[in-house]
Amino acid sequence: MNLIRPRSLFALLMATMLNPTISTVTAEQPVVLVSSFAPGKEGGIQAYELDLQSGSLKATHRTGDISNPFFFAISRDGKFLYTIDAKTFGGEESEHVSAFALDGTTGRMKFLNRQSTRGTASCFVDVDATGKSVLVANYSTGNIASFPTQADGSLKEAATFIQHSGSSVDPVRQKGPYAHCLVVSPDNRFAFAADLGIDQVLGYQLDPATAKLVPNTPPFVKSPAGAGPRHLTFHPNGRYVYVINELNNSVTLFDYDTKTGTLKERQNISTLPSDFKGVTHCADLKITPDGRFLYGTNRGHDSIAAYQLGADGEMTLIGIEPSLGKGPQNLLITPDGKLLLCANMPGNNVAVFKIDGQSGKLKSVGEPISQVSPACIRLLP
Repeated sequence: MNLIRPRSLFALLMATMLNPTISTVTAEQPVVLVSSFAPGKEGGIQAYELDLQSGSLKATHRTGDISNPFFFAISRDGKFLYTIDAKTFGGEESEHVSAFALDGTTGRMKFLNRQSTRGTASCFVDVDATGKSVLVANYSTGNIASFPTQADGSLKEAATFIQHSGSSVDPVRQKGPYAHCLVVSPDNRFAFAADLGIDQVLGYQLDPATAKLVPNTPPFVKSPAGAGPRHLTFHPNGRYVYVINELNNSVTLFDYDTKTGTLKERQNISTLPSDFKGVTHCADLKITPDGRFLYGTNRGHDSIAAYQLGADGEMTLIGIEPSLGKGPQNLLITPDGKLLLCANMPGNNVAVFKIDGQSGKLKSVGEPISQVSPACIRLLP
């Protein structure tokens, strides 16, 4: 797909006559990228045009031969993409984070380079606001790493490597540390790692220019025992942090001190119906841009829990809706807050929902789109 930005309607007509294959991406058709968590040639990142009015997805092109791209991140200027790239996910050898130059209008990608993540089952990538620091969490080895970027977007070797330690109450899932995410704060001064294995959210001071991380003081806040913190997100006002807990299927609200970069627990609420007795594990959570609604996924119950957020940040359950596929892994909410996309990874589909602006309730938009093992969804800036 080629993007043109003609200065007039005449220029658009002339350009189309000269090259009828030209198409444009408008404000009503932003580009969504979805990774396929699969090895070898089956792995890759698929681009879609998203119609903001109807919620329909139209596949455009695919970047293949990215092995097991479980998670990826896009620089704020839309010029670069950083993704997990692992021949064997969770094997004995360290995995890689790969850098790509990104066409910020079509989503086409060009490989730049890769670096060792210095861990295995690498499961999360984030990039800071300046684009100079890329952060990675490694699940199986329970550690984190940070990487400086060069002017062309390529990655230097790790500037920081930190090994987590400890355990918690679950004798099977919490024998040791399992770092599950590493998220940069909105002010770009701190980064927070949710570690499922030790029931901690660890805080780090971030130097964006060098990509170096230093443990904050205090170095962590405890999650509820056996919770298994997995992913976290900041409220748009920057004062609250929400952590979704994989093992006890809940969301925890923390107050965030913007001066010290510290967290204080205030609320914990279930993601499940009170009468559910099966096996299920949470995965991801997202907040609408206006800060009014929060959504979290249940894998096993295969649903999306919806909450209304009060002025104080506290959550009230709105409802729990089917995710329209097995294992809802990752969510995306559009910048206008009107659509929610859900990657059902073992269900091999991407479902789209409309968000009711008054109630926050979800309503499905047509049939889900088929894709092999969709794991991570991102919208081009």
